[in-house]
Amino acid sequence: MKKMMMKKLTLSLLCLLPFCVSLASAAETAEKKTHLFVLSGQSNMAGLNPGVSFTPAVESAFGKENVIVVKKAQSGAPIRGWYKGYKYPDNREIKDRSKIGHLYDALITAVKAATAGKSYDTVTFVWMQGERDAKEQLAEVYADSFKGVIAQLQKDLKRERINFVIGRVSDFDMQNKKYKHWTKIREIQVKLAEEAAHGAWVDTDDMNNKKGQQGVGGGLHYNKEGYKSLGQAFADKAIALLKEK
Repeated sequence: MKKMMMKKLTLSLLCLLPFCVSLASAAETAEKKTHLFVLSGQSNMAGLNPGVSFTPAVESAFGKENVIVVKKAQSGAPIRGWYKGYKYPDNREIKDRSKIGHLYDALITAVKAATAGKSYDTVTFVWMQGERDAKEQLAEVYADSFKGVIAQLQKDLKRERINFVIGRVSDFDMQNKKYKHWTKIREIQVKLAEEAAHGAWVDTDDMNNKKGQQGVGGGLHYNKEGYKSLGQAFADKAIALLKEK
């Protein structure tokens, strides 16, 4: 009787072995996926050095050999520099078409150069921009423009799924005194991230040289520690999106 039970147990374990091997193989394959991170935006992205905190964090999570990080940013640039289909809220004529989407062209060129001869399994877009659009009072078309940028990436990188992480503009002008659409842009950025299946946003309110006065934000740009925190926060959100089932 005992021999029969042992035989059945052995057979059961043998039957389970291929399943266990399959799970182990799947886990190993997941760990070996290569992840492309594309960072872009205006001055606060330009001031970010990925090598300080962002790249080390994603390399620690996925392995140095499984990570490609590309950054291309331009200070003071509005979103129309990235979106080729940009239209002003009042549909006024765009006099200089060369400034529409030119920064996106530079970004894609940088991505293709960094990925030449390489393959990647996922794409995550990290975006820190919006200050210029708040200043020019162009919040009305910001959401559609951002979605347009994502659509361009999907087409050019041949990916249906593009994860994205948005850095919400800081608390620099919560009274909308200098940049009339400041809080509108903040709200739009959060909504974009929260309504997307593969989106997330980062709170930058503590990264911009606080003045220590209640209700008063810091400067437009961040200090050294602020950029370090920004890179880490971006990485944390990007990693979380990639580890979602």
